[in-house]
Formats: sequence, structure tokens, C-alpha cells
Amino acid sequence: MDIISIRDIRGYGYTGFLEEEKVLGQWFEVDLELEVDLASVGVSDNLEDSVDYRQVIELTKATITNDRFDLVERLAAAIATKLLAIEKIQSVRVCLTKPHPPIPDFSGSVVIDITRKKG
Repeated sequence: MDIISIRDIRGYGYTGFLEEEKVLGQWFEVDLELEVDLASVGVSDNLEDSVDYRQVIELTKATITNDRFDLVERLAAAIATKLLAIEKIQSVRVCLTKPHPPIPDFSGSVVIDITRKKG
């Protein structure tokens, strides 16, 4: 299988365990790796034989913006599930970053890195 990587998708969402995260929201960043068979599109040069990056980016941003969960792990899983519904995607790796979690005396970020496959 081949890989399509999409980096630095940013979206403002309301996922978080603390009440202020659910009300005020925060930025999330996502990197994706999509496992797709690109052999036919390498010959045909037709978008129909590949995955439309615009659709993937829009779906990821919409999930961040519109879906609300307590945990970022659930948000990452929701993104993966929605992307696997796209016919040509066989597996997806979602690296979801919470750049500034509200943790006292912590200036780093938290990254959830999951891989999901069809079936």
C-alpha cells in the first residue's frame, strides 16, 4: 500500500475534560497518514482513482469543530472512523496534538497517535 500524508490541519474545537475547555474551546492540530492504493492513479492521472485531499481536510476540521468529547483520545478515534468511511482509504494514522493543555506548570503539548484499519 501507498501513503498520502497530510500535515498541519488546524481546527478550533471544544473537546476537553475541564468545563472551561468545553466553553472556551482551544486549537487542535492534526497530521494524517492515509493508506491508499495509488497504483491506478499513477497511470490514469484521474482524481477519481485517488483520495481528494480537500474532502479529507474538510472532514477532519469539521470533526474538530462540531463534535464535542471529554477526551482527545475520543476525538482522534472519531476522525479515524469518519476517514475510514471514504472508500479508497484502507487505514489511517491520526496524530492529534493539543498544543496548550490547561495543566499547571506545563508548557508542552499532548499528542494522541492512533492507527485504525478497515474491517
